[in-house]
Amino acid sequence: MSLLRFLTAGAAAAAATVGARSYLQKNPPGGEERWMRTNHRGEPISLMEGPEVAAGVAAGALVGSLAGSHGVRPALAATVATAGAAYFGEMDDLHEDTSVRTKGIKGHVGALMHGELTTGGMKILGIGGSAMAAAAIGTPGGKGGKRWMVDTAVNGALIAATANLLNLLDLRPGRALKSTAILTALPAAGPLATAGTGAVVGAGAAAWSDDLGERTMLGDAGANALGALAGTRLALGWPLPLRAAALAGTVALTVISEKVSFSQVIADTPWLRAVDDFGRRAA
Repeated sequence: MSLLRFLTAGAAAAAATVGARSYLQKNPPGGEERWMRTNHRGEPISLMEGPEVAAGVAAGALVGSLAGSHGVRPALAATVATAGAAYFGEMDDLHEDTSVRTKGIKGHVGALMHGELTTGGMKILGIGGSAMAAAAIGTPGGKGGKRWMVDTAVNGALIAATANLLNLLDLRPGRALKSTAILTALPAAGPLATAGTGAVVGAGAAAWSDDLGERTMLGDAGANALGALAGTRLALGWPLPLRAAALAGTVALTVISEKVSFSQVIADTPWLRAVDDFGRRAA
């Protein structure tokens, strides 16, 4: 049954990713130019992969989790978390004011403290809100009870923090896809254990060629959506002590990223560099 759920989720995710790609290539919202950016090589690249992969992982998680016997709440939680992360990530992708050098959570929160709402600040608030909504929907137990409130708070924070962490890793082709695949391969119980992994593998397989070929990139929309699904899988599949430890580790990595370049750490670590370079064009 688990294998069937994995295959069902993967097939649905791949089909949805390919379908979204076909539609968006023919009907790019606002025109194709609106989605073009410059990558780390200084070459033009499209952000269209973000909504394509977001549609894929959302569809895969939804179909895969509904194929089990866990009810509709986990499927709805995964959909809310993924869709919210993708929406607010895409808002930042397309509407960010590039003339203002506000970067990182520290920069955007600092701007909020001074009464300035950046697109990054809107993303932090929006993903935080959708993550908490997803946690409230998917967290089992008596609604309103003390234990349920603690579980929901930890789950929502973990979903939001993981969404942000995967976005921080999305600085080179394939890095976020690989990182999410590794994260969703971690053992977990619960309604999204198999469906979440299948959704990430299916959508990643459909996006692999264009991403690693540097024709398209995930952007905030795709990376945040992948991270939100991975976080939801852990939130609904790990016991509280593990979830709390994962949240602490994710927050610690986020804080470290303000001072340390993940790309430099990867480049200086042979085995990480080998994984990071796999399938990518030569420098």
